[in-house]
Amino acid sequence: MKKVRLLREMIRIRMVEEAIVSHYPEQLMRCPVHLSIGQEAVAVGACAALESKDYAVSTHRAHAHYLAKSGDLKAMIAEIHGKASGCSSGKGGSMHLVDLAANFLGSTPIVGGSLPVAVGAAFATWQQGRKEVTAVFFGEGSTEEGVYSESVNFASLKKLPVVFICENNLYSVYSPLSVRQPEGRDRLVVANALGVPGERGNGNDVEEVHRVISAAVARARRGEGPSFVEFDTYRWREHCGVNYDNNIGYRTEAEFQKWRELDPIDEYLRLLLSEGQVKSTDIDAMRAEIAREIEVAFTEARAAPAPAAGELTNGIYYDAPRD
Repeated sequence: MKKVRLLREMIRIRMVEEAIVSHYPEQLMRCPVHLSIGQEAVAVGACAALESKDYAVSTHRAHAHYLAKSGDLKAMIAEIHGKASGCSSGKGGSMHLVDLAANFLGSTPIVGGSLPVAVGAAFATWQQGRKEVTAVFFGEGSTEEGVYSESVNFASLKKLPVVFICENNLYSVYSPLSVRQPEGRDRLVVANALGVPGERGNGNDVEEVHRVISAAVARARRGEGPSFVEFDTYRWREHCGVNYDNNIGYRTEAEFQKWRELDPIDEYLRLLLSEGQVKSTDIDAMRAEIAREIEVAFTEARAAPAPAAGELTNGIYYDAPRD
């Protein structure tokens, strides 16, 4: 684990999403966007625990996971702009990101929809006797879906090499846990009941995330089966979009400010500065380099062509060979 790399990856993800916020009013990105600002530590810490050969699957809030798993930034920005050079050929938008070169198998906006995809990938590697591990990211709302129990149960039964990573940011759209799950329900206990060991961690501490996921990945790679890990974290922006929404009543400004003070990037930056791992001038240079990379990605996305009309139906159906 290289601490400076973890910091850089979190800063890069934050800056990419802040650039999306800045440019979104231009109306060139016409798809909805679900931002991970405030949640960067989970994506970075978890993906740093994976090897390049390992797989990852995500949800509608996928930018951070895609980038942390070495997804192509230019292809992601082009995709959000609906361009042919996008990672889904400009036809999927922000919620349908894929980069097979990075073994990022894709993201899906359907709540819980990524879970059986990840279990299927893990089942394939298990059948073939391979050592790749599959990590699947999802929100706590996904644990309320029937497909969650089905997926975890099957993974447990077959001892599949999959790590279930739950990002608990307290809300499903505008609904808190109190109106969605019975009082006292512990998602770790539910996972345990399905035969899967679990652990809860601080989702704003990138090193803790890395430690916990590294242990789960090692367990899966040894053939000991799946793990469930829940990280407490918090999204700063609205559920869908680039604005703040503390004024509409589902959460308070005081709650937001409490979590804002736990900013995973600020916390880790202070730590590395105190340890002498980095200097302020290093951070300035790092931010400048990332800003140039982002500017190039946006410039190229704006200039790229839209998908040709004939591409509209390509990739929708698979024509199997006939005897």
